[in-house]
Amino acid sequence: MQKSEIRSLYDEPKGSTAMADVHHFTHGLVTPGVAYALSILGSTLGLVCTARMRTATTGKQRFWWIVLAAWALGGTAIWAMHFMAMLGFSVTGAQIRYDIPRTAVSALVAIVVVGLGLWIVGFGRPNVGRIVVGGIFTGVGVAGMHYLGMFAMRLDGDVAYDTGLVAASVVIAVVAATVALWFTVVLSKPLAIAGAALLMGVAVCGMHYTGMAAMSVRLTAPTLGSGVGGASAANLLVPIGVLVLLVIGGLVFAIGAAATPEDLAAREYLDRVQAAREEAAIGTQRGTVRRPTAFTPRGK
Repeated sequence: MQKSEIRSLYDEPKGSTAMADVHHFTHGLVTPGVAYALSILGSTLGLVCTARMRTATTGKQRFWWIVLAAWALGGTAIWAMHFMAMLGFSVTGAQIRYDIPRTAVSALVAIVVVGLGLWIVGFGRPNVGRIVVGGIFTGVGVAGMHYLGMFAMRLDGDVAYDTGLVAASVVIAVVAATVALWFTVVLSKPLAIAGAALLMGVAVCGMHYTGMAAMSVRLTAPTLGSGVGGASAANLLVPIGVLVLLVIGGLVFAIGAAATPEDLAAREYLDRVQAAREEAAIGTQRGTVRRPTAFTPRGK
C-alpha cells in the first residue's frame, strides 16, 4: 500500500473503517525459520526430560523432571516459537504494540497447561485414557495461550476471526498435544526423539499460522501519532531472547548433570563389587576365605 493510499484511509470521515492488509511474513522466511528451530529445540529438550522422568526413582525426581519438561515444551517449543513468529506479523498502516502483562500471562499459561498435561500422563500407569484427556486439556490450553497472546496486541483497529479457521487451529492444537504426550511416554532413544521433535515443530507452527490466518483487521483511526500503548515486538526481543537462552542453558545443564540410567546401573554394579570385596576381606581376616561372587551389570 502506497503512502497516498494510506493517507486516503485516514482522510475518510471519522468513524469509518477500512480493511487493512495483514502480513505474516514481513521479514521473509527468517522469522518462521527461527520459530521452527526454537520449536524443534524445545521439543527435543522436553522429550529428553520426559525420558528421564520415566526412569526417576522417586516422586520428587519425577516432579522436577516434569517442571523442566514444561519449561522446555511450553516455554520454548510453544510460547517462544509463538513470539518469534509474531515478529514477522504486521498490519499495513498500523502500529502494533504488546501489552506486557498479558504477554507474560500467555507465557505462564503455556508452561502451566503443558505441565499439567505431563502430570496427567506422568504420574500413575500411562494409558490411552490419560493421554487423550491430557491431550484435550493441553491442546485447548495451548490454543487459549495463542489467542491470549494475540489479544495482547494493541492497534488502532477492530480484530475479527474466521470461526472455521479458529476451530481448525484448536483441533490442530489438541491433536498435536495428544501426540506429543504419547511421545513423552514411549520415546527414549535419541534418533526417535529427534524425529518426533521435527514432527512436533511442524504441528506447533501449523497451529500458530492457522490461528493467525483466521485474523483480519479493520482500521478504525489513524495510527500515526496516536500513541498506542505497550511495547513493540522489537523492544521485547532482547529481554525475551535473553530469558529463552537462560532457560535453554539451564535445561541443557540440568540434563547433562543428572545421572543417566546407564550411570545408575554402573554405580550399582560398582557398589555390589565393592561390597563383595569387603565381604571377602572380612572372611580372610576370620580365616575363612570366601570366593567373591561374579557380578554382571543389570540388563546384561
